[in-house]
Amino acid sequence: MQQIINFIIRNKIFLLFVLLFFISLIFTIQSHSYHKSKFINSANFFTGGIYNTFNNTSQYFNLKSQNQLLSEENNHLKTILYNLEVEKQFPKSSDSTILKETYKLNTANVIRNSYAAKDNILLLNKGENDSIKQDLGVITTKGIVGIIDNTNANYATVISILNTTSKISAQLKKSNHFGTLMWNGDSAKFIQLIDIPKIANIKQGDTIVTSGRSSIFPKNIPIGTVENSKLDNAENYYEVNVKLFNDMTNIEHVYIIKNNDFTEIKNLLNGDNE
Repeated sequence: MQQIINFIIRNKIFLLFVLLFFISLIFTIQSHSYHKSKFINSANFFTGGIYNTFNNTSQYFNLKSQNQLLSEENNHLKTILYNLEVEKQFPKSSDSTILKETYKLNTANVIRNSYAAKDNILLLNKGENDSIKQDLGVITTKGIVGIIDNTNANYATVISILNTTSKISAQLKKSNHFGTLMWNGDSAKFIQLIDIPKIANIKQGDTIVTSGRSSIFPKNIPIGTVENSKLDNAENYYEVNVKLFNDMTNIEHVYIIKNNDFTEIKNLLNGDNE
């Protein structure tokens, strides 16, 4: 306290000058509208900049929670969309007002992704504790990613579409001509669609989607567009080079699709009627 008093005594002239300067400044601002408006505008600019910086910082630290909310909302909307697609393909009686939930979606994050090998695998941060099982489809908002291969309590591995063992049913969006989606191991940007009949009218830029002819993926999930095509050696079927909508080298948030009728369909195909 004594040091503060000594400081004031030593600098009393300067401090008095500062005090009188601020008093005169206040009087000037109060008595002249022009100066007052300039001061207010400057103060608003200064405080606005502070609030804007604070808001941007707050938004940055809230990005994770906001992304989670958006992911959950997209999850809900996609669930409705895919079930409406099923309802459109297989309409129920006119007096039915309840939409059967054939498909259910879960969100997950990719924590490991390989795309440079021949048999690429992704690792997800969801597992059996989140009802994730083998043979569930994995997609993003842009297109398909792969199929769940193995699971444990907290994690799951996905056979990427960039895997030479992967085989998925796909078709031309503009028609019902379908074939098998495979990867030749050359480029992470392209995948190949084989066994498309010769009679199909294929053009560059045509959209390729899932065919819905399996119990894993619903129909019409986007895959990519036709880059080019050629007839096979027997000249009976097309081999189509498909440019993927997904950037498979940069995947973070995914959706896991569960077909609630999967077990029933699988048992029927296996001849198990018990």
